[in-house]
Amino acid sequence: MGERSKTTRWRSIMRYDLPASLVVFLVALPLSLGIAVASNAPVLAGLIAAVVGGIVAGSLGGSPLQVSGPAAGLTVIVAGLVGQFGWAVTCAITVCAGLLQVLFGLSRIARAALAIAPVVVYAMLAGIGVTIALQQLHVLLGGESKSSALTSITEFPAQLANADGMGLVLGLAVIALLLVWPRVRGAVGKVPGPLVAIAGVTLASVVLSLDVPRLAIDGNLLDALQLPELPDGNWGAFAIGVLTVALIASVESLLSAVAVDRLHGATRTDFDRELLGQGSANIVSGAIGGLPVTGVIVRSSTNVSAGARSRASAILHGVWVLLFALPFTALIQQIPSAALAGLLIVIGLQLVKWPQIKTAHRTGDLAVYLVTILGVVFVNLLAGVLIGLGLAVSLIIWRVVRMRIRVEQEGEDDWRVTIAGSLTFLSLPVLTRKLASIPANATVTLELSVDFLDHPCLESIAHWQRQQQAAGGAVYIHELGAVKMGSAMQGPPERVLESPTGSLAGVLPWSSWQGNGVENTDGREASGADSPPRPLLDGLAVYQRRTAPVIRRHLRDLAHVQRPQTLFITCADSRLVPNVITASGPGDLFTFRNVGNMVPPDRNDASAEAAITFAVEHLAVSSIVVCGHSSCGAMTALLSAPTNGSMHGDDGDPLVRWLRNGRHTVAAFRSGDHPVARSAAAAGFSIVDQLSMVNVAVQMETLRQHPVVEKACREAGLQLSGLFYDIASARVLRVSDDHIGALAVEPSA
Repeated sequence: MGERSKTTRWRSIMRYDLPASLVVFLVALPLSLGIAVASNAPVLAGLIAAVVGGIVAGSLGGSPLQVSGPAAGLTVIVAGLVGQFGWAVTCAITVCAGLLQVLFGLSRIARAALAIAPVVVYAMLAGIGVTIALQQLHVLLGGESKSSALTSITEFPAQLANADGMGLVLGLAVIALLLVWPRVRGAVGKVPGPLVAIAGVTLASVVLSLDVPRLAIDGNLLDALQLPELPDGNWGAFAIGVLTVALIASVESLLSAVAVDRLHGATRTDFDRELLGQGSANIVSGAIGGLPVTGVIVRSSTNVSAGARSRASAILHGVWVLLFALPFTALIQQIPSAALAGLLIVIGLQLVKWPQIKTAHRTGDLAVYLVTILGVVFVNLLAGVLIGLGLAVSLIIWRVVRMRIRVEQEGEDDWRVTIAGSLTFLSLPVLTRKLASIPANATVTLELSVDFLDHPCLESIAHWQRQQQAAGGAVYIHELGAVKMGSAMQGPPERVLESPTGSLAGVLPWSSWQGNGVENTDGREASGADSPPRPLLDGLAVYQRRTAPVIRRHLRDLAHVQRPQTLFITCADSRLVPNVITASGPGDLFTFRNVGNMVPPDRNDASAEAAITFAVEHLAVSSIVVCGHSSCGAMTALLSAPTNGSMHGDDGDPLVRWLRNGRHTVAAFRSGDHPVARSAAAAGFSIVDQLSMVNVAVQMETLRQHPVVEKACREAGLQLSGLFYDIASARVLRVSDDHIGALAVEPSA
C-alpha cells in the first residue's frame, strides 16, 4: 500500500507539479530581479530570496500551493532600510523579522493578523504600487529613482526634458507588451508576459547594439552571498524596522494564503504553520544576503492556474531559479535598466486594483482607502498604515454606536419620534436637542428600536417624559427593539442584536411590543373615540416605516399579476398565520380561509367553489394544502353535536348551517377505526386535536373527488397535502390519509 501511494504521488508530481513549477519559475525570474532593483538592494538578492522562498517556505509553510519570494509590498520598506542602515544591516533586520514571525507562529496568533481591516491592507499595497511607479518613472527616463514621492513628482518635469530617448523606447515597449500579452491566445499566450517582455526587449537591445544603461552585477550568485551585520547604534530604528518587516510580511503572506484557498477551493491553510515557514525562510534569506520573503499572490495564482496539486511545485520553482542563476548571471547583466523599470511600473500600477476601489466606495470605506494611500505615498508606509487603521477603527466605532432619530409631526398636536441604533451617552446631545424640539403639550408616540441603551440615556428620556406630562401632553412608548428601557436599571448595559419586530416583523403579536402607553393627566387616551384601534394603527405605522420599504421592490413585479404556487386552505382562527408557518411572502400563497378549514362535499358553497376553480384553472397552482390546527373552536363545536354528527339549532344561525359541512368528519372520527385518529391518539393529542387531524384527511379526500381538482391531478400533476399546526409548540405536522408524522425538515428547538 505504501509503495503504491508513493508511486501515485510521484506520478502526480510529474504530471501536474513539474509543469506548473516551470511556469511559476518563468514568472518569478524577472519579477525577482525587478523587485531587487526597486528595493535598492543587490540585484542577485532577489534571486536568493526566490530560491529560499521556494524551497524553505514551500517545504515548511502551511499553504501547500502558495509560492513565496521577494514581494513588491516590501520594496519601499527595504529601500528605506537600505538607505538608512546599508545592505548588511538590512539583512540582519530580515533575520530578526523571521525570528519574530516564528514566535508569532509558535504563539498561535496568526489569525490575529487577519484582524487588520482588509481595506487598509489593499490601500497599503496600492500606495506601495504608486510609490514604485513614481520612482521607476525616473529610471524609465534615464535617471535614478528618488527618495520620496514628493521629490519624484516635483523633479519629474526636469527629468522628462532630459530623457534618454532609446531607453524610454525600450521601457515603453515592455509596458506595451505587458498590456497586450494577456490578450494573446493559443500556446504562445501561455508563456508568461514578464518573461516575454524582458527577454524580447533585452534581445533586441543586444542585437541592435543599443547603448543604454544595463543592470550592474558584481560577481556571480555565490559572490552575492553575504552575512548580516548588526548596527553600530540607532537600535530603536532597528527594532521598528524588524517589527515593520515582520508585521507586513506576515499580513501579506496570510492574505495571499486566504486568496489561494479561495482560488483553489480544496486547500485550507494552517496559518500558524504558514508563519513558521515564512519566518524560517526570512531567517535563511537574511542570513545569506537575500531580500525579505513573503507569500506572493501573483506567483501563487499562477501556480494554481497552471494546475499545481502539492507543495512540490513551489519547491521545484526555487530549484529552477537556483539552477538558472548559477551559470547564467552574465545574461542578467544584459537587461536594460529602462526595460526593468517598465516592468516595475506595470507591477506597481497593478497593485492599484479598480475592483477594490469600487468595493471600498460601495461599503463606505473609500475615505480609509484614500487616506491610507496618501499616507503611504507622501509620509511613509508605517505612518500611512497607522493612519488608515485609526480612521477605520473610528468609522467602526461611529457605525456601531451611532443613533438614528427622526421626529415627525403627524397631526396638529400629534408627533412621532423614531429612535433606532445604539443609545449611549455619546448620543445625548442629539437626543436631547431632538426631543426638546417637540411642543411641551403634544401627544407623542416614541418608537424605540435599539440594541444598546445605557443609564444616562434612560434618565434623559424619562426626564423628558415627565416634562411632557407635566405640561399636559402625553407620551406613548413602543419598545420595538431587543433592549428594553427597564434593562438599563437592572445592571451594566449589554448590546443585544436580536430584535423581535425587526427580524420577526409580522410574527409576534401586538401585545409583545405594545401596552406601554402613558395616559394624559386627565386619564383619557390620546386617540379620539372615533379612531381605529390603537394597536392596529401602530402596527400599520410600523409596517409603513419598516416593512413596506423592504418589500416594495418585490411587489412591483406582482403589481399586475400573481403567480402563487399553492392554494392554502385553512381555518380563520387568528392564531394561525399561513405566511409565517410557511416562511412565504406576497405572491406565494393563494389563501382560502373559513371556519374549520372545510370544503363542502356537496359543493353548495359559492365562495369555496370560486376559490378552488380560480386557483386551479386560472392560476394553475401546483399544489393544494389543507391546514388544520390545535384547539380549533369549530372542532370543539362538532364534538358537542349529537352522535349522528349533525348540528342542531336555528337554521337562521349561519354558524350552525356552516358547521353541518363537518358531519362527514365527525362520522369518520366516531367510527373508531380511522387511522389518522389512532395515530394522533398514540402521539398523545387531545380529542379535539384528533378530530382536527381527521378533518384534514377528510377534506383532502373531498378535494380529490372534486372534478376540477381530479382533472388537474390527473393531467397536470397537481399535488395535495395535509398539515396540522400545533399552536402550543409552534410545530407543524404532516397529515396523510392514514397517519400523522413529522415533516422532512424539522425546525430546530
